[in-house]
Amino acid sequence: MPDMAGTREALDVGIREYRTEDYESVLALWAGADLPFKPEGRDRRKVIDSQVRKPNVVFLVAECGGRIIGTVLATHDGRKGWINRLAVDPGYRRRGIGSRLVREAEDRFEALGMDVLACLIEEGNDASVRTFETLGYEHHPEIHYFVKKRYPSA
Repeated sequence: MPDMAGTREALDVGIREYRTEDYESVLALWAGADLPFKPEGRDRRKVIDSQVRKPNVVFLVAECGGRIIGTVLATHDGRKGWINRLAVDPGYRRRGIGSRLVREAEDRFEALGMDVLACLIEEGNDASVRTFETLGYEHHPEIHYFVKKRYPSA
């Protein structure tokens, strides 16, 4: 994997929709980017394949030289768009790839009439906090996140 950190030469990066055959590459990217995921739960291939067929899901990948170097999985509930699973290969960070992925997801949701876009960022993920602040997202410390799982690996 090339170390692109700190370099500024132009990259030929394309953004496209996720395809089933991308699954293994996406999991490898998430692992390399230290993005928590559940390959035995909600991130199983059949679960993701089912999700991407739904009209409220946008799953995009960034590709460079035929290699997946970034992802964003976004969903909406009909009134609010949610940006999830933003990950960029560490060797390609600080090049605007994450911002491009988020903006593409935003554009798709705005075309559907979403006036509010949101994301959840886990404690300690300062890089994501900075990215979303730069993109105009506001931090709401008064919001508490609760979750209920049908099974532990969900």
